[in-house]
Formats: sequence, C-alpha cells, structure tokens
Amino acid sequence: MKTVENPNRTDWSEILKRPTQTVENIETTVNQIFDDVKRNGDIAISKYTELFDGISLASNIVTEEETSEAVNSVSKELKTAIQVAKSNIETFHKAQQTQKVEVETMQGVLCWQEKRPINKIGLYIPGGTAPLFSTVLMLAVPAQIAGCKEIILCSPPNKNGKIANEILYAAQLCGVTKIIKVGGIQAIAGLTFGTQTIPQVYKIFGPGNQFVTVAKQLATKFGVAIDMPAGPSELLVVGDESANPAYVASDLLSQAEHGSDSQVILISTSRKLIKEVKFEIDKQIKILPRKSIAEKAIENSKLIYVETNQIALELINEYAPEHFIICTKDESFFVNGIINAGSVFIGNYTPESSGDYASGTNHTLPTNGFSKAYSGVNLDSFTKSITFQKITKAGLINIGETIELMAEAEGLQAHKNAVTIRLKDIK
Repeated sequence: MKTVENPNRTDWSEILKRPTQTVENIETTVNQIFDDVKRNGDIAISKYTELFDGISLASNIVTEEETSEAVNSVSKELKTAIQVAKSNIETFHKAQQTQKVEVETMQGVLCWQEKRPINKIGLYIPGGTAPLFSTVLMLAVPAQIAGCKEIILCSPPNKNGKIANEILYAAQLCGVTKIIKVGGIQAIAGLTFGTQTIPQVYKIFGPGNQFVTVAKQLATKFGVAIDMPAGPSELLVVGDESANPAYVASDLLSQAEHGSDSQVILISTSRKLIKEVKFEIDKQIKILPRKSIAEKAIENSKLIYVETNQIALELINEYAPEHFIICTKDESFFVNGIINAGSVFIGNYTPESSGDYASGTNHTLPTNGFSKAYSGVNLDSFTKSITFQKITKAGLINIGETIELMAEAEGLQAHKNAVTIRLKDIK
C-alpha cells in the first residue's frame, strides 16, 4: 500500500481516485449486448452465457429438483448461521415500516401518503469467484417484508452449469419466486427487456462488477429503475493511536479480497498506527486463500497521514466511502460529522464483515462516491409512496381561489376552469 503524508487539497481528487475503468470504455460492450438481447432474447442470452461463463445450458431456469438438492447439500451449521442472519435482517428492516401519513392541510383538504410494493423486482446475485449468498438475504428479505409479488433472481452458473447451493438455499428460504442461471450484462438486459424465460421487471437490485454497474445504469434508459450504482467494493478506516493495528489490517483485507478492482484506505493522525497496520497487512495477507486478489486490490489502496481529525473528516466526506469504520478515541466527532457514507461501523469491535453478513443492516450500498447522493438498500427501496387527497365542498371553497389565481398566472385557463365550474355549483 502506498503511504501518503499530508496531501494538499488540490491533490485529493487524484489521490482518492478509484481503480475503475471509465464508463466510456465499458458502454460500447454493454450497448451491444443490450441490443442483441432486445432483438434475440434467449438466443442471445445463451450465446453470452457460453462466451462469458463457459457453459452451454439446455435450460437456464433452476428447477424445484435442483433447489431441493441444493438445500440438502448445505450443512446444518451453515443453515443455522443463515437463519440467524435472516432473522436479524428481518428485525432491522421490519423496524423501518411506516404507517400512513395523514394530515388536513387546511379545513376540508385532507392529504395522505401510503406505501405500496413494487410488484416485479429483479435481484442480481454475483457468482464468480465468491458466490454472494448473503446478498440474497439482503435483497429478498426486505422484498418479502415490502410485499413484492414477483421476485426474480439471476446469478451466473459455474462451469458445471450450477448455481451455488448456498444461493439456492437462501433463495428458497426468502421466498424468491423464480431463479435463472444468467449473469453479467446479459442478466441485466434480460431483466430489462424480458425474454421467453426471463420476466421483465420494474426495478433491478444488486451489486456487481463495473460491467454490471454500467448495465444497470443503461437499464434506466429503458424505463427500468435500479437500486443504485453499486460497483466494486470499497472501505475506508479512520484510526488513531487507540485503534488496534491487527483489527484495522483485517478489515482492510476483508474488502481487498472481494476483487482486484476493490479499494481500501486508512486515514490516520498516527504515523505509528500506519506503520503497524502496514506490517500487519503484509503478515496477514500471506495466509489468505484469495491472496492474489487481495494483493492486486492492495496495490490500488492507500495509507494516508493527516495532522488533525478535522482534515481527516473533510477527506472522508470527499471520498464518500461505501463502508466507513471509525476506530478513534473521539468517535462522536466522526459519527456526527460524517455526511457521505453508505454504512458506518463504530469501534474496535465492529468489523465491517458484521454488516456484510448478520448484524441486520443492509450490505447493498452505493460505491464510487455515489454515497454523496444515494442511500443503501432499505425497506423503502422496495416500495413506492403514493399520495392521496380528498377535498370537501367546504375545503374547495377554502382553497379554490388560491388555485384559480395560480393557474391564471401560469396561463393555464383549463386548470382554473376545473375549479371555477365546481365553485359555481357549490355557491
């Protein structure tokens, strides 16, 4: 990891640059695959599955028999762990439910807001080097709570044409209605346009690599909503002399092992901590099964020394991390001051992996600086807010002239007439 000392503000954007390709380099490929899937449906899907995943499938739909076999293959211990995580995620997301908001804005004018589920949603679950069955819980659990009727899950098949047993177990546990063996750009395109086997959905959820992220953004051009731009994982830790170097290093490596395009950063007011964390990373990385992946991510990562907590906070808000860990004596300074972050972890005993799996918070979070404007997935992500209003005769008398004057000022006579015609009848 590169160490940076007291960087000038003018250099912050360069220092904090993510190790991702530009959208322009990816968009051409995404557009070509989208066009192919739109025109040729499942034929195109099969072609790209064979090209990118190295498998030719007779059918891309997961059968009940496959799911049953997968469920029986998952160990009792792991099933228990998944069920505990599911319970915590349910508890946290059920707590986000809100009642109808109702108010009489003036006498006789009643307005209210109610939530309705998004009925058709698509969940993208990455497979590849690390099948993320935990993401099934993070997306399908709140979808169930929200009342979504169709929950379509897409995940890339392995070389044997299978989806990981753990993904299938989590999917059936959480009420997924259809599971399809398809990944990458072609999965997002299939959910966007619909094919013979892939239902068209209203909103697509889930993380992915840079190609999936751009594909999701392209889907919005065709009227399909997305949860957020969520690309390669990232973590920023702020620490001082009170932080445990071994813990900090373990957290940094936990995100570095996600993928070679992941990024991890330590910002500290302690040169001693930076030195000790660097030593711990070199020590811990040697025994990781995904060492080669983590090493590539570490090459893109930085250890940054700054003089004060205030500078650290400003740097962190500029970076807008997906995951943010606070390991400092003055926790409240950073807790109260953080504006841009996907999810925050506080103290030496709150590893980022707790949020990835089982504490209850959602791990589907905005990356690449998008936490400046986007929230992570939550219960509201699966619902729409619909407003209602009912006006009585007395209410229209009270509000009518206001509407007439405003409509006339905007030159919209028919708007004014819609009120005037009623007021004449009432009076």
